[in-house]
Amino acid sequence: MRDGKVVATYRKHRLPNYEVFDEQRYFSAGYQPCVIEVQGVHCGINICADIWEPGAAEAAQQAGAELLLALNASPYHMTKQATRYEVLRERIQATGLPVLYANLVGGQDELVFDGASFAMDREGRLTHQLAAVSEALAIVEYAGGELRAGAVAPSRALEAEVYEALVLGVRDYLGKNGFPGAIIGLSGGIDSALTLAIAVDALGAGRVRAVMMPSPYTRADQPRRRAPDGADAGVRYDEFPIEAAMQTFAAMLEKEFAGRPADTTEENLQARIRGMLLMALSNKYGSIVLTTGNKSRDGGGYATLYGDMAGGFRGDQGPLQDAGLSPLALPQRALAGDPGAHHHAGAIGGTQAGPDRPGHAAALRSAGRHHRGLHGARPLAARDRRAGHAEADVRRTVGMLKRSEYKRRQAPVGIRVTKRGFGKDWRYPITSAYADEW
Repeated sequence: MRDGKVVATYRKHRLPNYEVFDEQRYFSAGYQPCVIEVQGVHCGINICADIWEPGAAEAAQQAGAELLLALNASPYHMTKQATRYEVLRERIQATGLPVLYANLVGGQDELVFDGASFAMDREGRLTHQLAAVSEALAIVEYAGGELRAGAVAPSRALEAEVYEALVLGVRDYLGKNGFPGAIIGLSGGIDSALTLAIAVDALGAGRVRAVMMPSPYTRADQPRRRAPDGADAGVRYDEFPIEAAMQTFAAMLEKEFAGRPADTTEENLQARIRGMLLMALSNKYGSIVLTTGNKSRDGGGYATLYGDMAGGFRGDQGPLQDAGLSPLALPQRALAGDPGAHHHAGAIGGTQAGPDRPGHAAALRSAGRHHRGLHGARPLAARDRRAGHAEADVRRTVGMLKRSEYKRRQAPVGIRVTKRGFGKDWRYPITSAYADEW
C-alpha cells in the first residue's frame, strides 16, 4: 500500500504441506512475481516458503528485482535459525540479490514464532540480526546496490532460547484466549516445577495458582519441598489432600473389584481425582489448567487420561530429556530427588514403569523425530546399542510410542519446540492391527 491505496497484490507461490503446514488444503498457489518500487529501488516480494524453495525468488529477480523482501510466519524449533541462514544463502547464490527476512513474533496455538529477523547482502554475509523471541525494530540502509552493515544481536544459549519460546507460547495462548490466570497441579516432580516457573515468567506470580494434592503415598516432606519459593514468590499455594476421596472411591468399587489385586486402576484413580479437583477450580474461577508432563513421558504413554492429562494447554513440551534442557529459574530443591510423584508404596515417579529415562528419551527422539527404525537404511537399535541401550528396551520404547497414540490424540495442545512435535506434524494411526518392522 502507498498513500492509502493498494498498489500491488502478491499471491504466494509455494504452499507447503508437510510438518505443521496444511496450506494446500486451504489455498491456491499464485504464479506471478511481484516487484514494487520503493524510492527508486525495485523490491521483489516473497512470502515464507517462496524463499525456502527454488523458483519464486528467481522469478522476482527476472522481473527486475534488485532486493528481495521476504515476509515470514516461520515457526520456531531448536536450531531453526541456522537452517534459515543456509536456505537464504542458497537463494542469494541463485539470484545474486540481497535479502531482508522479516519474521513474525508470537504464539499461536501449538506454534511459537520467534522473530529473529535478519538481512544478508548479495554475498550471503549477515548484515543485521534482531533478537529472537522478542519484538524488535531495526532500520536497514540500502545504497549503491548494497546493504550497509548494521547491528547483529548475539546468539543465546539453546536452553535460554527454548525457555523463552515456552514462556512466549504460554503468555500468548492465555492472553489471546482471555484466561485470567493459570492453575498448576504440583506433582512433586521436576515437570510441574518447570511448568510453574514458565507460568510465573509468562504471566506474573499474581496470576498463577499452585495446588498440591497429596495422597497417602506422598512423602511427608514432599509438599513443603515442592512448594513455590524463590522466583515464584507471590504464587498462591494450596493443599487439597485426596485420601478421603480415594477411600470413597475404594468403598464404591470394593464389591465390584473383590478378589482382584490392586493395579494401575487404583493408581490412575489418584490422578483422576486430582484432575477433577483442578478442573473444578478452573470452572469456578475461569483460570486455565496448565498440564504438566514432558514429551519423553507422554511419548511412552505414562500419562493418565482425564488425570494428569487434564487441562487446556501444555506449557513444558520442550522436554527436559528430549531437549537436553537445563531448567532455568527453578529452586535447586525442586531439582533434587525423584522426577515424579508417588503412585503407590515403593514406586517413585515413572522410573520403574519402563526403560531408564535417558535410554527411553533417546529411542523416542530417534523414532519420533528422525524416523529411524529397527531395520532398513536408518537403523535405530544399532545406534542405540552403541549408546549402551539394549535392543529389547528400544523395541519396548518404540512399541509404547505407537500404542499410546490414542492418548496423545486427546491431549491438550502443547508448544512445539522440536522439529517434530506430537501435534500437527505427528499423524500416526490409533488403530494399528499389524506389527511393522521399526
